[in-house]
Amino acid sequence: MTTQTGPDRTAPARAPAQAELRRWLPSYLILAAIWGTSFLFIKVGVRELHPLWLTFGRVAAGVLTLLVVLAVTRDRLPREWRLWGHLAVVGLLGVSLPFTLFGFGEQRVSSVLAGIWNAATPLVALPLTVLVFRTERLTVRRTAGIAIGFAGVLVVLGVWRGVGGAQLTGQLMCFGAAMCYAVAIPYQKKFIAGRTGSGVSMAAAQLLVALVQLAVAAPLLAGPPPDPTGLSAQVLLSVLALGALGTGIAFVLNFHVIRVAGASTSTSVTYLMPLVATLVGLLILHEDLRWNQPAGALVVLAGVAVSQGLLLRRRAATRPTR
Repeated sequence: MTTQTGPDRTAPARAPAQAELRRWLPSYLILAAIWGTSFLFIKVGVRELHPLWLTFGRVAAGVLTLLVVLAVTRDRLPREWRLWGHLAVVGLLGVSLPFTLFGFGEQRVSSVLAGIWNAATPLVALPLTVLVFRTERLTVRRTAGIAIGFAGVLVVLGVWRGVGGAQLTGQLMCFGAAMCYAVAIPYQKKFIAGRTGSGVSMAAAQLLVALVQLAVAAPLLAGPPPDPTGLSAQVLLSVLALGALGTGIAFVLNFHVIRVAGASTSTSVTYLMPLVATLVGLLILHEDLRWNQPAGALVVLAGVAVSQGLLLRRRAATRPTR
């Protein structure tokens, strides 16, 4: 314990940082829980649904959820046509393609492995925000955090054992989905996040254009829509959970995190998602868990702490003043 002999000169500097953290951290943690659990629901859904129709169902449920929120709050959809063009790009890269690719991937690999692959998103997203979209700066701390997080992903994967028996095509599909997110998030930060309009309005519009895309693609590529009465209760509930939570409410939370904390912070939520995906895959789907997965998870958490400067803030908070 230290004795403070003068005024605390660090308090004014710390207060804004702590207030800023409180603005986005709760949404950030809820996102990790919702999206980490989504891999379980995808695994259940693709048992009876084509991945395209699973994506269509979850997006439709998400649209309905957000339209109800818009009606209750008396909010409205965007009216700028150029903005709708940007939303169509994000709808394709941030919704239609990655949701479908994860569905195809989980036909071949476990939900745990799919959740882990999603952690590759920041490895591409942060360089894109710096080099292409120019919305953020690449610092030594962020680079180190990404490197540590990536090392943790490799430990969780157990790369020294190869691909662990899972089909390579499934892993590549999950990786492709993560890369779609890596492009969509900084694009959204540059062209959409700064526009006027609520997060609910933007998220609803993004899902609406994705639903139109899927309404065209699904019948052409996956055949006629399935009969809902022929689906099990588990699959129907999974589609509703994916839509209302993972595609509806979570999109609003994600817009908030991007606006307040930036694109790189938003993408770093994918470091926590593997932890949630591993837990639910183990406890509910009874998927395999090896020692390297929790060990790698600790390394991933260290990467998150470094990339977000949490260790530096804690050290500054506990440093005695003279």
